[in-house]
Amino acid sequence: MKKILFISVLGLLSCSKNAQTHPPVGGVLNQKDLDISKNRMKNLNAQERMQIQEWINSQPVKFYPTQLNYWVSTQGFDQRQRRQDNSLISYSYDLYDFDQTKIYDQPIQRRDAKFGHFEELKAVEDALRFIHDGEEVTLLVPSSLAYGTYGDEKKIDNDIPLIIKLKAL
Repeated sequence: MKKILFISVLGLLSCSKNAQTHPPVGGVLNQKDLDISKNRMKNLNAQERMQIQEWINSQPVKFYPTQLNYWVSTQGFDQRQRRQDNSLISYSYDLYDFDQTKIYDQPIQRRDAKFGHFEELKAVEDALRFIHDGEEVTLLVPSSLAYGTYGDEKKIDNDIPLIIKLKAL
């Protein structure tokens, strides 16, 4: 019995020396891992911005860059007066990929959402601050402002830039 216990402990110790540890999702990473991740996102964002700009150049509609790093189909959009926190807005939006294929059959809708109290894609929440009631705008959004490195775990894969057709109801 002692031999079996000794061999088991020895086996466990030898296995743990060669095992690479990974932090859990949401866990703490060391500085090297953070730098690698930061450089990956920086390169991906530059590549996506270049691809989106090429797509824009082939379109009959003009798109304008915003301060938050997405494009919108209305000039001077993010220079308008911002809606305040706690104000209410109702809106809907459709998601498309850059082949202009609609991702979900039904639009995503929210009624009487209160600013400062709802979770939305960064670009959508920012655009809602500047959109007028009844207005419809098209957003071109790099993946970092959309569903990022995880996707939506349904139909949208990781690192996918999106076209968002947003309407304030």
